[in-house]
Amino acid sequence: MPRMSWEELSEILDKGLERLDMTIEKKAKHRIVSLSEGLPHYTHLLGLDAAQRAILDDRDAIKMSDVNAAITTAVDNAQQSIRTAYHRATSSPRKDALYAKVLLACALTPTDDLGYFSASNVKGPVSRIMKKPYDIPAFARHLNDFTEEKHGSIMERTGTARRYKFRFVNPLLQPYIILHGLAKGLLDEGTLRDLQPEKGIQGLS
Repeated sequence: MPRMSWEELSEILDKGLERLDMTIEKKAKHRIVSLSEGLPHYTHLLGLDAAQRAILDDRDAIKMSDVNAAITTAVDNAQQSIRTAYHRATSSPRKDALYAKVLLACALTPTDDLGYFSASNVKGPVSRIMKKPYDIPAFARHLNDFTEEKHGSIMERTGTARRYKFRFVNPLLQPYIILHGLAKGLLDEGTLRDLQPEKGIQGLS
């Protein structure tokens, strides 16, 4: 699934709000575009709900609070297949299982042009989310499990042992994981800013 640029996603918001004669705070626009991860599906989803909240509050300007509330709605109203895939990927009989947090780290990990990342790329995000250092052996099994049927085969793996690379099979799942992390408290604002710096905000009007 091809990713759209910041400018293209920003234009989607601008055109929609122009038809409604509405505006949006710069930070709120940045949040929507950033969380969309290049996929217009999430730009539409978050933008629509945020606009509806502003209208119900008798406002013609979307604020950050509208976007934050829209995140929870987006998680609750996501496609059933996406929600099912997430649940299957993170399910474990152990209460202390790391699947949800490792998966979140994967979703926040920078990728190459083909969407792949390595275990070494995940090390930083996992450590930041867990708030303590984590080495590859602590989560390598989880990465491999995400490629297997028992966890829904949500990732594909390429390469050879010790040089494996991974990527999400369904690109729509990656933004959902980040939204879910925010909505459920697995991801705080400080960690999100650290792992996803203000990329592209200069191009937003």
